[in-house]
Amino acid sequence: MEIPLSTNFRLEKGEGKHEGFTLIELLIVITIISTIIPLVFGKVADIYFTTREARTNVELSQMANAVYQMAIDNNGVWPGDVNRGVPPGIENYLGTGNWEQPPWPGSEYDWDSFTGSDGKTVYQISVRFCPLGQPSQCQIPDAEWSTNFDYYSSYYYCIQGICRSHPGRPDNHPGHCVNC
Repeated sequence: MEIPLSTNFRLEKGEGKHEGFTLIELLIVITIISTIIPLVFGKVADIYFTTREARTNVELSQMANAVYQMAIDNNGVWPGDVNRGVPPGIENYLGTGNWEQPPWPGSEYDWDSFTGSDGKTVYQISVRFCPLGQPSQCQIPDAEWSTNFDYYSSYYYCIQGICRSHPGRPDNHPGHCVNC
């Protein structure tokens, strides 16, 4: 059965009849809505991503300030390297919150203290996107700055020295420095 395009759908209410929408009008509305929905959801996803990135930057900066204060209180002695995690005692220098878990799903903080390519000590706080020893479980964000990221790459905040994405990789290994 073929429905003519000029057919009006009528709604009955009470005793009187009211004009409805034509099939063309309904198709136009559906087309407009189906065009707008992806745009709205795309913007929401962009805002969510930007918010997560901004929160990470703030937390890394706060942790860097906390580690500075720890070093001052310990007569200039910086915390030693931590294999995935934050330095013990840093919570005393931070406000309340879940400082063990970065904003990115499946990521971990990593306090790094190592000898840099210039022979001087490097201090940095990193966000790692792969669980330790599990390269197949990486949850690397889809961002311009994460292009070519791998198991050893990180999003990091440099406190001192020639920082890099991973202590065991060259200075130019893919990574993203927040404050370099």
